[in-house]
Amino acid sequence: MTQAHPTSGAEPDPACPVSLEQLGAVYRAEPEDLPEILSAIPPLTRAKLAAYLYGKSHMHQLGLSVARTCTREDLVRVAGEIGSVIHGQSGLKPAKPAAPPPVSGGPVRKISLGGSAAKGRSFD
Repeated sequence: MTQAHPTSGAEPDPACPVSLEQLGAVYRAEPEDLPEILSAIPPLTRAKLAAYLYGKSHMHQLGLSVARTCTREDLVRVAGEIGSVIHGQSGLKPAKPAAPPPVSGGPVRKISLGGSAAKGRSFD
């Protein structure tokens, strides 16, 4: 399989229920603009888009955002039982990113690979 050069244009994914233009608009939308963009997409197509995005690891959260604008019935109609799962997860608050561990202000301890039993030994 060959990969397209970034300047040669994107190949449409046959599984995507919307045009590349619509997908790009949804992907690039600011959170406050997303509802207006999604309102132009018919409900069942929007539910299909939510399921499609949910299945892509790098667009999972966007899929949940789209799913928030769908009814449970539409999600189940287009995606079966996973539609119910998507609907349930879309109602949960997004997880906060993990906070970095606190930086300790204490001195840095050196670690020896020789261990304490090796100290004082002579290796003649």
